[in-house]
Amino acid sequence: MPMIEKIKTTCGLCSIGCGIIAYVENGRIIKVEGDKDNPLNEGVLCPRGLALLEYLYHPDRLKHPMKRLGERGEGKWLDISWDEALDTVASGLARSKDKYGPESVAFIRGVFKGGYQGEYHARFANVFGSPNATNMENVCFVPRVNASKITYGFYAIPDFDYPPACIVLWGKNPAKTLHHVYRRMMRAMECGAKLVVISSTKIDDIDRDYLWLKPRPGSDLALALGMMNVIINDRLYDRDFVDNWTVGFKELQSHVQEYPPEKVADITWVPADMIKQAARLYATSKPACSQWGNAIDHGINSFQTARALCILRAITNNLEVPGGDLQWSQPPLMPRRSEELRLFKKLPSEIEKRRLTDEDNPLPAASFAIPQVIIKAMQTGKPYPVKTAYIQGCNPLLTYPNAQHVYDALISLDFLAVTDFFLTPTAALADIVLPAATRLEFDGILIPPYSSPVALAQKKITRIGECRSDYEILRDIARRLGLGKYFWDTEEQCLDFILHPAGITFKEFRDINVLKGNKQYRTYLFKGFSTPSGKVEIYSQQLKEWGFNPLPIYYEHPEIAEVFSDPATEYPLVFTSRKLGSFRHTENRQISSLRGSHPEPVCYINPVTAKKAGISDGDQIYIVTRRGKITQKAALSSDIDPKVIVVDYGWWFPEDRPTDLYGWEKSNINILTDDKPPYNREFGSSNLRGVPCKVSKA
Repeated sequence: MPMIEKIKTTCGLCSIGCGIIAYVENGRIIKVEGDKDNPLNEGVLCPRGLALLEYLYHPDRLKHPMKRLGERGEGKWLDISWDEALDTVASGLARSKDKYGPESVAFIRGVFKGGYQGEYHARFANVFGSPNATNMENVCFVPRVNASKITYGFYAIPDFDYPPACIVLWGKNPAKTLHHVYRRMMRAMECGAKLVVISSTKIDDIDRDYLWLKPRPGSDLALALGMMNVIINDRLYDRDFVDNWTVGFKELQSHVQEYPPEKVADITWVPADMIKQAARLYATSKPACSQWGNAIDHGINSFQTARALCILRAITNNLEVPGGDLQWSQPPLMPRRSEELRLFKKLPSEIEKRRLTDEDNPLPAASFAIPQVIIKAMQTGKPYPVKTAYIQGCNPLLTYPNAQHVYDALISLDFLAVTDFFLTPTAALADIVLPAATRLEFDGILIPPYSSPVALAQKKITRIGECRSDYEILRDIARRLGLGKYFWDTEEQCLDFILHPAGITFKEFRDINVLKGNKQYRTYLFKGFSTPSGKVEIYSQQLKEWGFNPLPIYYEHPEIAEVFSDPATEYPLVFTSRKLGSFRHTENRQISSLRGSHPEPVCYINPVTAKKAGISDGDQIYIVTRRGKITQKAALSSDIDPKVIVVDYGWWFPEDRPTDLYGWEKSNINILTDDKPPYNREFGSSNLRGVPCKVSKA
């Protein structure tokens, strides 16, 4: 009988860090199941986790480096050796640097993978000398993190296990995107917690009563300010906490008088009485916590919306209380974004100043180039040429605003290298494609966001074809550029360095498997808050000194203001999007078990709106904005506001021809979005929700 080994590790199909047990026979994983000892998923796997082996062993996985033959997008490829591929990439980067300067090379990274891959990518860009490293941070998580730190010094995590008396779910569908959080939230509701949902779309799989506010997509900040108006004017705030542990409450009290519920109702489409009900329920239910989502990050108010929600937590005294929103101690690791890992100081200051950002410089914490500004520089050569790009695990043709501009920009490059798991529409435009290893194919340390801080051991179990980890690829390119001294000889040595604060090696960590942080209750009583004043900074003097609004102010996007000021507007609807449990952004469309649950892109539309447009359930429809037109299938839902549609995002069709770039433009929501200013001032977030549109039968 062949020996079957059971190995504990993490899933890897998103950033959560769900524990799995892999059953390995002769070097091949034959089965995975949830690890009940994992503190996050407690043995439960989502549909993506259940499809893990289908992903790992998919016949279309990239397994060898490839070189483009013919013209870009012609779909002709030749398998080549790693030496030839790495030599070609290094030569392409060096050629651009020598001819145009290091800033002409853009280093583009995609969604957070849960580990330290982003640190390796940033480290490489810094030692190479380019200020133009970018990622999805301006529209994913980072506005919320920095709003939290500026307001009270830490990123707060709901204490569902206490449990809370009230939960506010704001712009989040945890049943589909954070199933470990969803289970904890449901347990709290079983203990009596009341739920307030603030979302344009229905929250799946919750069969209990809850208060549901459906704000117009993009108007969340106005709603938060309206709730503050009610809480302050009704004297429902915690006076003791406000008096002793905040600065700027008087300024806030005056400021929110501009946002009475009746005015906010006109902006948000949420009835004034519902705004009052939600505010009073949250303020009077003790303790209360809030779980926010990625939707908050998508627009010109992204950072200040997060600031407003932080302030709501503070004035109701729900920070660091049992059942509220907590600070946790971190596992003892080398911190991400540290100088030791990213080597910021290796980037000359005169080069750093040339980073491609908005004309109004973003916050100092925005240590990345703004994606849409990079794309513009590729297209126009202004303010200087960007002629080369190295893309790591990103599909900008689907994920960046105004996808047609992205296509034009990538086509114009002198050299493009892409590292990924599959040949995506973006990878199909590359000169060199490098096959990336999944988490089951290399050792790593995983620190999941959004939940109680833990560090998890990720273990190499197998290796498909000639795939390599991001670290191995960057290290070997660095060696060819004379930068090898900045990278450890082996990935394990790098992991040992990251684990040095814990006093263990990665070999030891493999056996320990998990390092945990701890809940911290009312630590401010003996050490204050980690802000310049030592208190919660409702009015931020720091923001004012940097040139930003010290209090959250709601701004309407000019395009929205323009179309809604015209009763006969051509674009009477607005769209938003939602995430599905089968997919992660643009991933998994080739995984048959996942695709089978949602085989084609769907646009959800109110039956009243559909009837006016002559649309029936199941029809193919056109969705049109000033930028372009896409096609999706109509699904009628009375849960959606008649003036709102919900468009599937991230869609391409791996079954289509590579010469058509796998149908990248047919149903791609970012054909419809805009990449022009105004962006969010603090982080450059584009307006991805609440976009004016119209629909018609195809």
